[in-house]
Amino acid sequence: MSDPWDGPVGQATRSRSARVSGQRTAESQGVRPPGGRAAARAVTGNSTGPRSRRRTQAVRSGRRVLKIAATCLSVLILATAGAGWWFYQHLNGNINSLSLDGKGGTEKADAFGRTPINILVMGSDGRTSAADCKLGGGCSRTGVQSGNGNADVEMVVHISADRSNATVMSIPRDTMTNIPACKDSESGQSTAGYYGQINSALQYGPTCQVSTVHQLTGITIDHFVELDFSGVVKMSDAVGGVSVCVSDNVYDTYSHLKLSKGTHTLKGEAALEFVRSRHGFGDGSDLGRTVSQHIFLSAMIRKFKSAGTLTNPTAVYDLADAATKALTVDDGLGSVGKLIGLAADLNKVPAKRITFTTMQTSPDPGNSNRVVVGAGAKALFATIAGDQSLTTGSGKKSSAASATATASAVPASRIAVTVENGTGITGRASAVATALTDQGFSSATTTANAPSSAATTTLTYGTGQRAEAQTVAKTLGLSSAHLEQSTGTGLTLVIGADWPSGTTYSGSTASPAPADTKAATSNANASTADESKTCAEVSPYRTVSLDGVAMTPAQAYAAASGKPDSDE
Repeated sequence: MSDPWDGPVGQATRSRSARVSGQRTAESQGVRPPGGRAAARAVTGNSTGPRSRRRTQAVRSGRRVLKIAATCLSVLILATAGAGWWFYQHLNGNINSLSLDGKGGTEKADAFGRTPINILVMGSDGRTSAADCKLGGGCSRTGVQSGNGNADVEMVVHISADRSNATVMSIPRDTMTNIPACKDSESGQSTAGYYGQINSALQYGPTCQVSTVHQLTGITIDHFVELDFSGVVKMSDAVGGVSVCVSDNVYDTYSHLKLSKGTHTLKGEAALEFVRSRHGFGDGSDLGRTVSQHIFLSAMIRKFKSAGTLTNPTAVYDLADAATKALTVDDGLGSVGKLIGLAADLNKVPAKRITFTTMQTSPDPGNSNRVVVGAGAKALFATIAGDQSLTTGSGKKSSAASATATASAVPASRIAVTVENGTGITGRASAVATALTDQGFSSATTTANAPSSAATTTLTYGTGQRAEAQTVAKTLGLSSAHLEQSTGTGLTLVIGADWPSGTTYSGSTASPAPADTKAATSNANASTADESKTCAEVSPYRTVSLDGVAMTPAQAYAAASGKPDSDE
Protein backbone atom coordinates (compact mmCIF):
# COMPACT_ATOMS: atom_id res chain seq x y z
CA MET A 1 0.00 0.00 0.00
CA SER A 2 1.14 3.59 -0.50
CA ASP A 3 1.20 6.28 2.17
CA PRO A 4 -1.68 8.73 1.51
CA TRP A 5 0.61 11.63 2.30
CA ASP A 6 4.11 10.86 1.11
CA GLY A 7 3.15 8.80 -1.98
CA PRO A 8 5.95 6.35 -2.85
CA VAL A 9 5.84 2.84 -1.49
CA GLY A 10 8.58 2.29 1.09
CA GLN A 11 8.78 5.84 2.43
CA ALA A 12 6.32 5.09 5.19
CA THR A 13 4.67 2.00 6.57
CA ARG A 14 1.46 1.52 8.43
CA SER A 15 0.93 -0.65 11.50
CA ARG A 16 -1.77 -3.16 10.71
CA SER A 17 -2.03 -4.29 14.36
CA ALA A 18 -3.61 -1.01 15.38
CA ARG A 19 -6.42 -1.41 12.87
CA VAL A 20 -9.74 -2.90 13.94
CA SER A 21 -12.29 -4.05 11.41
CA GLY A 22 -14.84 -1.33 10.84
CA GLN A 23 -12.84 1.33 12.68
CA ARG A 24 -11.84 4.46 10.76
CA THR A 25 -8.85 6.53 11.86
CA ALA A 26 -7.48 9.86 10.85
CA GLU A 27 -4.87 8.02 8.82
CA SER A 28 -7.41 5.93 6.95
CA GLN A 29 -9.47 9.01 6.17
CA GLY A 30 -6.45 10.84 4.83
CA VAL A 31 -6.51 13.57 7.56
CA ARG A 32 -3.07 14.86 8.49
CA PRO A 33 -2.46 14.98 12.33
CA PRO A 34 -1.32 18.26 13.93
CA GLY A 35 2.40 18.92 13.83
CA GLY A 36 3.04 18.45 10.13
CA ARG A 37 5.02 15.64 8.51
CA ALA A 38 7.34 15.06 11.47
CA ALA A 39 4.38 14.38 13.70
CA ALA A 40 2.84 12.17 11.03
CA ARG A 41 6.01 10.12 10.89
CA ALA A 42 5.95 9.83 14.68
CA VAL A 43 2.37 8.57 14.56
CA THR A 44 3.29 5.89 12.02
CA GLY A 45 6.47 4.90 13.85
CA ASN A 46 8.88 6.12 11.15
CA SER A 47 12.10 8.03 11.70
CA THR A 48 14.21 10.30 9.62
CA GLY A 49 17.47 8.53 10.43
CA PRO A 50 20.25 7.57 7.96
CA ARG A 51 18.78 4.15 7.26
CA SER A 52 15.45 5.66 6.24
CA ARG A 53 17.17 8.22 4.00
CA ARG A 54 19.22 5.52 2.29
CA ARG A 55 16.09 3.50 1.66
CA THR A 56 14.36 6.53 0.21
CA GLN A 57 17.29 7.32 -2.10
CA ALA A 58 17.47 3.67 -3.31
CA VAL A 59 13.77 3.65 -4.15
CA ARG A 60 14.02 6.90 -6.07
CA SER A 61 17.09 5.62 -7.94
CA GLY A 62 15.26 2.40 -8.83
CA ARG A 63 12.34 4.37 -10.17
CA ARG A 64 14.65 6.41 -12.40
CA VAL A 65 16.17 3.18 -13.78
CA LEU A 66 12.72 1.79 -14.50
CA LYS A 67 11.70 4.98 -16.28
CA ILE A 68 14.83 4.91 -18.43
CA ALA A 69 14.33 1.22 -19.22
CA ALA A 70 10.69 1.79 -20.15
CA THR A 71 11.64 4.70 -22.39
CA CYS A 72 14.36 2.67 -24.12
CA LEU A 73 11.98 -0.26 -24.61
CA SER A 74 9.35 2.03 -26.16
CA VAL A 75 11.93 3.51 -28.53
CA LEU A 76 13.15 0.01 -29.44
CA ILE A 77 9.60 -1.19 -30.17
CA LEU A 78 8.90 1.82 -32.34
CA ALA A 79 12.22 1.48 -34.16
CA THR A 80 11.65 -2.21 -34.76
CA ALA A 81 8.13 -1.61 -36.06
CA GLY A 82 9.41 1.19 -38.25
CA ALA A 83 12.22 -0.97 -39.61
CA GLY A 84 9.76 -3.77 -40.34
CA TRP A 85 7.45 -1.39 -42.16
CA TRP A 86 10.39 0.08 -44.10
CA PHE A 87 11.58 -3.44 -45.00
CA TYR A 88 8.13 -4.44 -46.24
CA GLN A 89 7.76 -1.27 -48.29
CA HIS A 90 11.30 -1.64 -49.59
CA LEU A 91 10.61 -5.16 -50.88
CA ASN A 92 7.28 -4.12 -52.41
CA GLY A 93 9.06 -1.26 -54.13
CA ASN A 94 11.51 -3.71 -55.70
CA ILE A 95 8.78 -5.64 -57.52
CA ASN A 96 8.01 -4.92 -61.15
CA SER A 97 4.54 -6.22 -62.06
CA LEU A 98 2.36 -6.25 -65.17
CA SER A 99 -1.26 -7.18 -65.82
CA LEU A 100 -1.92 -10.61 -67.30
CA ASP A 101 -5.19 -9.35 -68.80
CA GLY A 102 -6.76 -12.82 -68.74
CA LYS A 103 -4.45 -14.06 -71.52
CA GLY A 104 -3.82 -17.36 -69.73
CA GLY A 105 -7.44 -18.49 -69.41
CA THR A 106 -9.54 -19.06 -66.30
CA GLU A 107 -8.64 -21.69 -63.71
CA LYS A 108 -11.26 -24.29 -62.77
CA ALA A 109 -11.97 -25.53 -59.26
CA ASP A 110 -12.01 -29.22 -58.40
CA ALA A 111 -14.87 -31.06 -56.68
CA PHE A 112 -13.66 -29.72 -53.33
CA GLY A 113 -13.78 -26.08 -54.46
CA ARG A 114 -9.96 -25.79 -54.59
CA THR A 115 -7.94 -24.51 -57.52
CA PRO A 116 -4.47 -25.47 -58.72
CA ILE A 117 -1.81 -22.88 -59.56
CA ASN A 118 -0.06 -22.72 -62.95
CA ILE A 119 2.86 -20.34 -63.38
CA LEU A 120 4.87 -19.69 -66.53
CA VAL A 121 8.49 -19.11 -65.52
CA MET A 122 10.50 -17.32 -68.22
CA GLY A 123 14.22 -16.66 -68.46
CA SER A 124 14.88 -13.74 -70.80
CA ASP A 125 18.01 -13.47 -72.96
CA GLY A 126 17.56 -9.69 -73.23
CA ARG A 127 20.64 -7.50 -72.73
CA THR A 128 18.63 -4.60 -71.34
CA SER A 129 21.16 -3.47 -68.74
CA ALA A 130 24.92 -3.10 -68.46
CA ALA A 131 24.94 -6.03 -66.03
CA ASP A 132 23.14 -8.29 -68.51
CA CYS A 133 25.47 -7.20 -71.32
CA LYS A 134 28.47 -8.16 -69.21
CA LEU A 135 26.98 -11.51 -68.22
CA GLY A 136 25.45 -12.50 -71.55
CA GLY A 137 27.87 -10.83 -73.95
CA GLY A 138 26.90 -9.84 -77.47
CA CYS A 139 26.52 -6.12 -76.76
CA SER A 140 29.78 -4.97 -78.38
CA ARG A 141 27.96 -4.00 -81.56
CA THR A 142 24.45 -3.26 -80.36
CA GLY A 143 25.09 -1.79 -76.92
CA VAL A 144 22.46 -2.07 -74.20
CA GLN A 145 19.26 -3.22 -75.86
CA SER A 146 15.74 -1.93 -75.33
CA GLY A 147 12.47 -3.83 -75.30
CA ASN A 148 12.02 -7.54 -74.54
CA GLY A 149 14.35 -10.35 -75.45
CA ASN A 150 13.48 -13.99 -76.15
CA ALA A 151 12.22 -16.48 -73.58
CA ASP A 152 15.14 -18.89 -73.73
CA VAL A 153 13.82 -20.67 -70.65
CA GLU A 154 10.13 -21.56 -70.42
CA MET A 155 8.75 -23.73 -67.66
CA VAL A 156 5.14 -24.33 -66.69
CA VAL A 157 5.08 -24.83 -62.91
CA HIS A 158 1.91 -26.61 -61.78
CA ILE A 159 1.01 -26.83 -58.08
CA SER A 160 -1.93 -29.15 -57.46
CA ALA A 161 -5.20 -27.94 -55.97
CA ASP A 162 -4.60 -29.93 -52.79
CA ARG A 163 -0.91 -28.82 -52.65
CA SER A 164 0.21 -32.45 -52.45
CA ASN A 165 2.23 -32.53 -55.68
CA ALA A 166 3.71 -30.36 -58.39
CA THR A 167 4.90 -30.70 -61.99
CA VAL A 168 7.49 -28.55 -63.76
CA MET A 169 7.35 -28.90 -67.56
CA SER A 170 10.05 -27.30 -69.71
CA ILE A 171 9.18 -26.19 -73.23
CA PRO A 172 12.29 -26.20 -75.47
CA ARG A 173 13.06 -22.74 -76.87
CA ASP A 174 13.46 -24.19 -80.39
CA THR A 175 9.82 -25.34 -80.57
CA MET A 176 7.95 -24.06 -83.61
CA THR A 177 4.31 -23.04 -83.06
CA ASN A 178 1.64 -20.48 -83.90
CA ILE A 179 2.11 -17.15 -82.13
CA PRO A 180 -1.28 -15.43 -81.61
CA ALA A 181 -2.06 -11.77 -82.24
CA CYS A 182 -0.46 -9.77 -79.42
CA LYS A 183 0.32 -6.24 -78.31
CA ASP A 184 2.82 -5.28 -75.62
CA SER A 185 1.07 -2.91 -73.22
CA GLU A 186 4.36 -1.24 -72.30
CA SER A 187 6.24 -0.86 -75.59
CA GLY A 188 3.20 -0.84 -77.89
CA GLN A 189 4.89 -3.37 -80.18
CA SER A 190 2.29 -5.66 -81.77
CA THR A 191 1.86 -8.60 -84.13
CA ALA A 192 -1.09 -9.97 -86.05
CA GLY A 193 0.21 -13.47 -85.33
CA TYR A 194 2.68 -15.73 -87.13
CA TYR A 195 4.24 -19.19 -87.21
CA GLY A 196 7.62 -19.12 -85.52
CA GLN A 197 9.90 -20.10 -82.68
CA ILE A 198 8.00 -20.13 -79.40
CA ASN A 199 10.53 -18.09 -77.44
CA SER A 200 10.12 -15.12 -79.79
CA ALA A 201 6.65 -14.35 -78.39
CA LEU A 202 8.28 -12.57 -75.44
CA GLN A 203 9.30 -9.77 -77.84
CA TYR A 204 5.64 -8.70 -77.66
CA GLY A 205 5.54 -8.77 -73.88
CA PRO A 206 5.21 -11.42 -71.14
CA THR A 207 1.45 -11.67 -71.67
CA CYS A 208 2.04 -12.68 -75.29
CA GLN A 209 4.34 -15.48 -74.13
CA VAL A 210 1.66 -16.57 -71.66
CA SER A 211 -1.00 -16.52 -74.38
CA THR A 212 1.23 -18.56 -76.72
CA VAL A 213 1.88 -21.27 -74.13
CA HIS A 214 -1.80 -21.39 -73.16
CA GLN A 215 -2.79 -21.78 -76.82
CA LEU A 216 -0.19 -24.51 -77.42
CA THR A 217 -0.88 -26.61 -74.33
CA GLY A 218 -4.46 -25.88 -73.28
CA ILE A 219 -3.13 -25.34 -69.75
CA THR A 220 -4.52 -22.37 -67.84
CA ILE A 221 -1.71 -19.99 -66.89
CA ASP A 222 -2.60 -18.08 -63.71
CA HIS A 223 0.66 -16.21 -63.23
CA PHE A 224 4.03 -15.52 -64.80
CA VAL A 225 7.51 -14.90 -63.42
CA GLU A 226 10.27 -13.46 -65.60
CA LEU A 227 13.94 -13.07 -64.69
CA ASP A 228 17.04 -12.09 -66.65
CA PHE A 229 20.74 -13.04 -66.48
CA SER A 230 21.50 -10.86 -63.46
CA GLY A 231 18.42 -12.29 -61.74
CA VAL A 232 19.85 -15.81 -61.87
CA VAL A 233 23.10 -14.53 -60.38
CA LYS A 234 21.31 -12.71 -57.55
CA MET A 235 19.11 -15.68 -56.67
CA SER A 236 21.97 -18.21 -56.60
CA ASP A 237 24.03 -15.88 -54.42
CA ALA A 238 21.11 -15.32 -52.05
CA VAL A 239 20.79 -19.04 -51.27
CA GLY A 240 24.53 -19.38 -50.71
CA GLY A 241 25.19 -21.42 -53.84
CA VAL A 242 23.65 -24.51 -55.41
CA SER A 243 25.29 -27.94 -55.40
CA VAL A 244 25.36 -29.75 -58.79
CA CYS A 245 27.19 -32.72 -60.27
CA VAL A 246 28.65 -33.22 -63.77
CA SER A 247 29.40 -36.66 -65.21
CA ASP A 248 32.74 -35.66 -66.80
CA ASN A 249 35.07 -32.73 -67.24
CA VAL A 250 33.21 -30.06 -69.17
CA TYR A 251 34.10 -26.80 -70.90
CA ASP A 252 31.31 -25.13 -72.84
CA THR A 253 33.16 -22.48 -74.81
CA TYR A 254 29.87 -20.69 -75.52
CA SER A 255 28.44 -20.29 -72.01
CA HIS A 256 32.01 -20.38 -70.54
CA LEU A 257 31.09 -23.11 -68.04
CA LYS A 258 34.23 -25.02 -67.04
CA LEU A 259 34.03 -27.70 -64.35
CA SER A 260 35.90 -30.86 -63.46
CA LYS A 261 34.06 -34.15 -63.08
CA GLY A 262 32.13 -34.40 -59.83
CA THR A 263 30.15 -32.19 -57.46
CA HIS A 264 30.44 -28.40 -57.25
CA THR A 265 28.71 -25.57 -55.41
CA LEU A 266 27.89 -22.86 -57.92
CA LYS A 267 27.20 -19.22 -57.14
CA GLY A 268 26.87 -16.05 -59.16
CA GLU A 269 28.20 -16.21 -62.72
CA ALA A 270 29.09 -19.90 -62.38
CA ALA A 271 25.43 -20.70 -61.70
CA LEU A 272 24.37 -18.65 -64.73
CA GLU A 273 26.94 -20.44 -66.93
CA PHE A 274 25.53 -23.80 -65.81
CA VAL A 275 21.86 -23.07 -66.51
CA ARG A 276 22.75 -21.38 -69.83
CA SER A 277 24.95 -24.22 -71.10
CA ARG A 278 23.36 -25.95 -74.09
CA HIS A 279 26.53 -27.20 -75.79
CA GLY A 280 27.99 -28.84 -72.70
CA PHE A 281 25.27 -31.39 -71.94
CA GLY A 282 23.15 -34.03 -73.67
CA ASP A 283 23.24 -33.79 -77.45
CA GLY A 284 24.36 -30.17 -77.39
CA SER A 285 20.87 -28.81 -78.05
CA ASP A 286 18.27 -27.10 -75.92
CA LEU A 287 16.84 -30.51 -74.98
CA GLY A 288 19.98 -31.36 -73.02
CA ARG A 289 19.93 -27.94 -71.39
CA THR A 290 16.43 -28.43 -69.96
CA VAL A 291 17.61 -31.57 -68.13
CA SER A 292 20.59 -29.81 -66.54
CA GLN A 293 18.30 -26.94 -65.54
CA HIS A 294 16.04 -29.44 -63.77
CA ILE A 295 19.06 -30.77 -61.88
CA PHE A 296 19.95 -27.23 -60.82
CA LEU A 297 16.39 -26.35 -59.73
CA SER A 298 15.98 -29.64 -57.86
CA ALA A 299 19.14 -28.84 -55.90
CA MET A 300 17.87 -25.33 -55.19
CA ILE A 301 14.54 -26.71 -53.93
CA ARG A 302 16.35 -29.14 -51.64
CA LYS A 303 18.40 -26.25 -50.31
CA PHE A 304 15.26 -24.21 -49.62
CA LYS A 305 13.79 -27.12 -47.71
CA SER A 306 16.99 -27.95 -45.82
CA ALA A 307 17.24 -27.13 -42.12
CA GLY A 308 18.17 -23.54 -41.43
CA THR A 309 17.75 -21.97 -44.87
CA LEU A 310 14.30 -20.50 -44.28
CA THR A 311 14.73 -20.02 -40.53
CA ASN A 312 17.83 -17.82 -40.79
CA PRO A 313 16.62 -14.17 -40.77
CA THR A 314 19.67 -12.94 -42.71
CA ALA A 315 19.24 -15.63 -45.37
CA VAL A 316 15.54 -14.90 -45.67
CA TYR A 317 16.16 -11.17 -46.05
CA ASP A 318 18.86 -11.72 -48.69
CA LEU A 319 16.61 -14.11 -50.58
CA ALA A 320 13.57 -11.81 -50.41
CA ASP A 321 15.59 -8.77 -51.45
CA ALA A 322 17.23 -10.65 -54.35
CA ALA A 323 13.96 -12.21 -55.51
CA THR A 324 12.00 -8.97 -55.54
CA LYS A 325 14.79 -7.18 -57.41
CA ALA A 326 15.28 -10.00 -59.91
CA LEU A 327 11.70 -10.76 -60.93
CA THR A 328 9.02 -9.30 -63.13
CA VAL A 329 5.66 -10.85 -62.25
CA ASP A 330 1.98 -10.46 -63.06
CA ASP A 331 0.00 -8.21 -60.75
CA GLY A 332 -1.53 -11.29 -59.14
CA LEU A 333 1.89 -11.84 -57.55
CA GLY A 334 2.83 -8.18 -57.31
CA SER A 335 3.34 -7.88 -53.55
CA VAL A 336 5.57 -9.42 -50.92
CA GLY A 337 2.57 -11.03 -49.23
CA LYS A 338 1.47 -12.76 -52.44
CA LEU A 339 4.97 -14.01 -53.20
CA ILE A 340 5.30 -15.34 -49.66
CA GLY A 341 1.95 -17.12 -50.08
CA LEU A 342 3.15 -18.71 -53.31
CA ALA A 343 6.39 -19.84 -51.65
CA ALA A 344 4.37 -21.32 -48.77
CA ASP A 345 2.17 -23.26 -51.22
CA LEU A 346 5.20 -24.70 -53.00
CA ASN A 347 6.91 -25.48 -49.71
CA LYS A 348 3.97 -27.74 -48.77
CA VAL A 349 4.88 -30.12 -51.60
CA PRO A 350 7.47 -32.80 -50.66
CA ALA A 351 10.54 -32.88 -52.92
CA LYS A 352 9.75 -36.47 -53.90
CA ARG A 353 6.40 -35.30 -55.33
CA ILE A 354 7.80 -32.48 -57.48
CA THR A 355 8.21 -33.92 -60.98
CA PHE A 356 10.40 -32.29 -63.63
CA THR A 357 9.69 -33.10 -67.28
CA THR A 358 10.48 -31.78 -70.75
CA MET A 359 7.74 -31.49 -73.36
CA GLN A 360 8.12 -34.28 -75.92
CA THR A 361 9.30 -33.07 -79.32
CA SER A 362 9.99 -34.31 -82.84
CA PRO A 363 12.34 -32.83 -85.45
CA ASP A 364 10.81 -30.07 -87.53
CA PRO A 365 10.45 -31.45 -91.10
CA GLY A 366 11.27 -28.02 -92.49
CA ASN A 367 14.28 -27.19 -90.30
CA SER A 368 16.66 -29.67 -88.68
CA ASN A 369 17.61 -27.07 -86.04
CA ARG A 370 14.03 -26.72 -84.80
CA VAL A 371 11.49 -29.05 -83.19
CA VAL A 372 7.72 -29.45 -83.11
CA VAL A 373 5.36 -30.93 -80.52
CA GLY A 374 5.94 -34.69 -80.38
CA ALA A 375 4.05 -37.85 -79.45
CA GLY A 376 3.08 -37.96 -75.79
CA ALA A 377 3.03 -34.19 -75.37
CA LYS A 378 -0.76 -34.01 -75.47
CA ALA A 379 -0.96 -36.57 -72.66
CA LEU A 380 1.52 -34.50 -70.63
CA PHE A 381 -0.52 -31.35 -71.25
CA ALA A 382 -3.67 -33.20 -70.18
CA THR A 383 -2.19 -34.39 -66.88
CA ILE A 384 -1.26 -30.83 -65.95
CA ALA A 385 -4.52 -29.29 -67.18
CA GLY A 386 -6.41 -32.05 -65.34
CA ASP A 387 -4.51 -31.46 -62.07
CA GLN A 388 -3.19 -35.00 -62.15
CA SER A 389 -0.06 -36.02 -60.26
CA LEU A 390 2.83 -37.71 -62.06
CA THR A 391 3.92 -39.35 -58.80
CA THR A 392 2.21 -41.42 -56.13
CA GLY A 393 2.25 -40.61 -52.43
CA SER A 394 5.51 -42.57 -52.08
CA GLY A 395 7.14 -40.49 -54.79
CA LYS A 396 7.09 -43.25 -57.39
CA LYS A 397 5.82 -42.58 -60.90
CA SER A 398 2.06 -42.61 -61.13
CA SER A 399 -0.14 -44.66 -63.44
CA ALA A 400 -3.50 -43.92 -64.98
CA ALA A 401 -5.20 -46.52 -62.82
CA SER A 402 -3.88 -45.09 -59.56
CA ALA A 403 -4.86 -41.51 -60.37
CA THR A 404 -8.53 -42.14 -59.70
CA ALA A 405 -7.95 -44.27 -56.63
CA THR A 406 -5.76 -41.67 -54.91
CA ALA A 407 -8.51 -39.07 -55.08
CA SER A 408 -10.01 -40.63 -51.95
CA ALA A 409 -9.09 -42.94 -49.10
CA VAL A 410 -11.80 -45.28 -50.45
CA PRO A 411 -10.67 -47.20 -53.58
CA ALA A 412 -12.86 -46.62 -56.63
CA SER A 413 -13.37 -50.38 -56.92
CA ARG A 414 -15.35 -50.26 -53.68
CA ILE A 415 -17.64 -47.44 -54.77
CA ALA A 416 -20.96 -48.36 -56.40
CA VAL A 417 -23.28 -45.72 -57.86
CA THR A 418 -26.93 -45.80 -58.83
CA VAL A 419 -27.12 -43.72 -62.02
CA GLU A 420 -30.59 -42.39 -62.85
CA ASN A 421 -31.65 -40.78 -66.13
CA GLY A 422 -33.59 -37.58 -65.51
CA THR A 423 -33.15 -36.18 -69.04
CA GLY A 424 -35.63 -38.19 -71.10
CA ILE A 425 -32.77 -38.93 -73.52
CA THR A 426 -32.43 -42.67 -74.07
CA GLY A 427 -29.16 -44.24 -72.90
CA ARG A 428 -27.83 -41.39 -70.76
CA ALA A 429 -27.66 -43.37 -67.51
CA SER A 430 -26.09 -46.35 -69.23
CA ALA A 431 -23.38 -44.23 -70.89
CA VAL A 432 -22.33 -42.58 -67.62
CA ALA A 433 -22.46 -45.83 -65.64
CA THR A 434 -20.23 -47.53 -68.23
CA ALA A 435 -17.75 -44.64 -68.00
CA LEU A 436 -17.58 -45.13 -64.24
CA THR A 437 -16.93 -48.85 -64.40
CA ASP A 438 -14.33 -48.26 -67.13
CA GLN A 439 -12.56 -45.96 -64.65
CA GLY A 440 -12.41 -48.76 -62.09
CA PHE A 441 -15.59 -48.18 -60.08
CA SER A 442 -17.52 -51.15 -58.69
CA SER A 443 -19.34 -53.46 -61.09
CA ALA A 444 -22.29 -53.14 -58.69
CA THR A 445 -22.97 -49.74 -60.29
CA THR A 446 -26.54 -49.80 -61.65
CA THR A 447 -28.83 -47.70 -63.86
CA ALA A 448 -32.47 -46.61 -63.67
CA ASN A 449 -34.87 -43.91 -64.77
CA ALA A 450 -35.30 -41.01 -62.36
CA PRO A 451 -38.76 -40.71 -60.72
CA SER A 452 -39.25 -37.41 -62.54
CA SER A 453 -37.44 -35.11 -64.96
CA ALA A 454 -34.52 -33.20 -63.47
CA ALA A 455 -33.33 -29.80 -64.62
CA THR A 456 -29.94 -30.08 -62.91
CA THR A 457 -27.58 -32.95 -62.21
CA THR A 458 -27.21 -34.00 -58.55
CA LEU A 459 -25.13 -36.57 -56.72
CA THR A 460 -26.61 -37.48 -53.33
CA TYR A 461 -24.75 -39.50 -50.71
CA GLY A 462 -25.53 -41.04 -47.33
CA THR A 463 -24.03 -40.26 -43.94
CA GLY A 464 -20.27 -40.80 -43.89
CA GLN A 465 -20.03 -41.20 -47.67
CA ARG A 466 -18.89 -37.73 -48.71
CA ALA A 467 -15.39 -38.98 -49.62
CA GLU A 468 -16.88 -41.54 -52.02
CA ALA A 469 -19.13 -38.87 -53.55
CA GLN A 470 -16.14 -36.53 -54.05
CA THR A 471 -14.25 -39.28 -55.86
CA VAL A 472 -17.18 -39.83 -58.22
CA ALA A 473 -17.57 -36.08 -58.73
CA LYS A 474 -13.87 -35.64 -59.55
CA THR A 475 -14.00 -38.43 -62.12
CA LEU A 476 -17.12 -37.07 -63.84
CA GLY A 477 -16.15 -33.39 -63.65
CA LEU A 478 -18.91 -32.37 -61.23
CA SER A 479 -18.32 -29.43 -58.90
CA SER A 480 -19.11 -29.47 -55.18
CA ALA A 481 -22.34 -27.58 -55.99
CA HIS A 482 -23.78 -30.82 -57.43
CA LEU A 483 -23.25 -32.79 -54.18
CA GLU A 484 -26.07 -33.22 -51.65
CA GLN A 485 -26.22 -35.27 -48.47
CA SER A 486 -29.31 -37.41 -47.97
CA THR A 487 -30.77 -39.29 -45.02
CA GLY A 488 -30.50 -42.58 -46.85
CA THR A 489 -27.52 -44.73 -47.79
CA GLY A 490 -25.48 -45.18 -50.93
CA LEU A 491 -24.70 -42.85 -53.84
CA THR A 492 -27.32 -41.82 -56.38
CA LEU A 493 -26.43 -39.77 -59.45
CA VAL A 494 -29.40 -38.14 -61.20
CA ILE A 495 -28.44 -36.88 -64.65
CA GLY A 496 -30.30 -33.67 -65.36
CA ALA A 497 -31.15 -31.69 -68.48
CA ASP A 498 -27.95 -29.65 -67.94
CA TRP A 499 -25.92 -32.74 -68.96
CA PRO A 500 -27.46 -33.93 -72.24
CA SER A 501 -24.43 -35.74 -73.69
CA GLY A 502 -20.94 -37.07 -72.97
CA THR A 503 -19.48 -38.79 -69.94
CA THR A 504 -17.79 -35.71 -68.46
CA TYR A 505 -20.12 -32.99 -67.23
CA SER A 506 -20.32 -30.39 -69.99
CA GLY A 507 -20.56 -27.48 -67.57
CA SER A 508 -17.72 -28.81 -65.47
CA THR A 509 -15.68 -26.60 -63.19
CA ALA A 510 -13.60 -29.60 -62.16
CA SER A 511 -10.92 -31.80 -63.57
CA PRO A 512 -11.60 -34.24 -66.41
CA ALA A 513 -11.08 -37.97 -66.14
CA PRO A 514 -7.45 -38.99 -65.60
CA ALA A 515 -5.13 -39.00 -68.58
CA ASP A 516 -2.55 -41.67 -69.34
CA THR A 517 0.36 -40.72 -67.11
CA LYS A 518 2.63 -43.37 -68.60
CA ALA A 519 2.28 -41.71 -71.97
CA ALA A 520 2.72 -38.32 -70.31
CA THR A 521 6.15 -39.18 -68.93
CA SER A 522 7.34 -41.27 -71.89
CA ASN A 523 10.43 -39.62 -73.45
CA ALA A 524 9.90 -36.63 -71.19
CA ASN A 525 13.09 -37.07 -69.11
CA ALA A 526 10.97 -37.25 -65.96
CA SER A 527 12.73 -36.90 -62.60
CA THR A 528 11.80 -35.78 -59.09
CA ALA A 529 13.36 -33.06 -56.95
CA ASP A 530 14.61 -35.49 -54.30
CA GLU A 531 17.07 -37.18 -56.70
CA SER A 532 20.23 -35.74 -55.20
CA LYS A 533 22.71 -38.11 -56.83
CA THR A 534 21.84 -37.32 -60.46
CA CYS A 535 24.66 -35.78 -62.49
CA ALA A 536 24.29 -33.65 -65.61
CA GLU A 537 25.44 -35.82 -68.52
CA VAL A 538 28.28 -34.12 -70.38
CA SER A 539 27.89 -34.30 -74.16
CA PRO A 540 30.05 -36.95 -75.86
CA TYR A 541 29.74 -35.11 -79.18
CA ARG A 542 31.86 -32.36 -80.70
CA THR A 543 29.49 -29.64 -79.68
CA VAL A 544 32.03 -26.92 -78.80
CA SER A 545 34.89 -25.19 -80.58
CA LEU A 546 38.24 -23.98 -79.26
CA ASP A 547 40.61 -21.96 -81.44
CA GLY A 548 38.50 -22.94 -84.44
CA VAL A 549 38.74 -26.68 -83.73
CA ALA A 550 35.57 -28.67 -83.04
CA MET A 551 35.83 -30.95 -80.01
CA THR A 552 33.88 -32.49 -77.16
CA PRO A 553 33.40 -30.51 -73.95
CA ALA A 554 35.77 -32.90 -72.15
CA GLN A 555 38.46 -32.39 -74.83
CA ALA A 556 38.00 -28.64 -74.56
CA TYR A 557 38.46 -28.86 -70.78
CA ALA A 558 41.83 -30.60 -71.24
CA ALA A 559 42.92 -28.18 -73.96
CA ALA A 560 42.07 -25.14 -71.81
CA SER A 561 44.12 -26.17 -68.79
CA GLY A 562 45.23 -22.57 -68.23
CA LYS A 563 41.66 -21.29 -67.82
CA PRO A 564 40.38 -21.43 -64.22
CA ASP A 565 37.31 -23.50 -63.47
CA SER A 566 34.02 -21.65 -63.03
CA ASP A 567 33.82 -22.37 -59.30
CA GLU A 568 37.36 -21.22 -58.48
